[in-house]
Amino acid sequence: MNRQQSYQVSENAAPLYLVPTPIGNLEDITFRALRIMKEADMIFAEDTRQTRKLCSHFEISTPLDSYHEHNKEQKEQKIISLLKDQKTVALVSDAGMPLVSDPGKEIVERCIEEHISVIALPGANAALTALTASGLGGGAFYFYGFLPRKKKEKENILSQLEPIQSPIIFYESPYRVKETVRHLSEKWGQRKFVLARELTKKFEEVLRGTGEEMLSYLQELAEPIKGECCLIVEGSNETTTDRTSWWEALDLLEHVEHYVNHGVSAKDAIKTVAKERGVPKREVYAAYHEL
Repeated sequence: MNRQQSYQVSENAAPLYLVPTPIGNLEDITFRALRIMKEADMIFAEDTRQTRKLCSHFEISTPLDSYHEHNKEQKEQKIISLLKDQKTVALVSDAGMPLVSDPGKEIVERCIEEHISVIALPGANAALTALTASGLGGGAFYFYGFLPRKKKEKENILSQLEPIQSPIIFYESPYRVKETVRHLSEKWGQRKFVLARELTKKFEEVLRGTGEEMLSYLQELAEPIKGECCLIVEGSNETTTDRTSWWEALDLLEHVEHYVNHGVSAKDAIKTVAKERGVPKREVYAAYHEL
């Protein structure tokens, strides 16, 4: 049991702050985010060049250091040491919320192991911004992020996502979005698709239509689209009895781990597996926690 009382002063260490940054429009940063970044002893950023521009705009002089996919292991101990010395540390990504398809998972896990508080500030997020404007929001949703590039891995993931009945949110670069839409359209061409790009910026655009319509539009463009993209696909409207269950080859433990490995909490994964299989939740819980 790990109990965090976020705003109780700890003699063990200062808290790690996860600070969201604007996804485009600089006005979307919060007063609190600015205060934490100004008061911090060190800001760790995915790309210090990008964050330096943000800091310069808001006259933030806090020292910057990098924390990204390729150096996160070597920077981990530095962050922990600073926190144990009661130094305030803020972790930011290039845009939006840290850890949402961005580095940070490992340092958060380490802080939790060390009983160091982790405080996440609310703020800008591309997935939720796109979802609320899509026409597909208003209920449950499934966030996936960036699909694998290798075709076989991508096919495997899409097969697993096939039965999900909530809208599915993907991130994609403008250089690969047409190919990704083509791939998704081959499987789900009659479903509703929404493509949001340049969110919060001057040229923000939201495209809505079926997968087939979306692919046709992208193929007819004279030039490739620009800007980071958020793609939302309508969930399946098939019932469990309409299809062969994708999880039939998995045992209970593997079924739960599938959802956990895709970011679902163990509690929610157990609940989902019990519902999909039509078995008591306690049976799934016992299988998952059995040593």
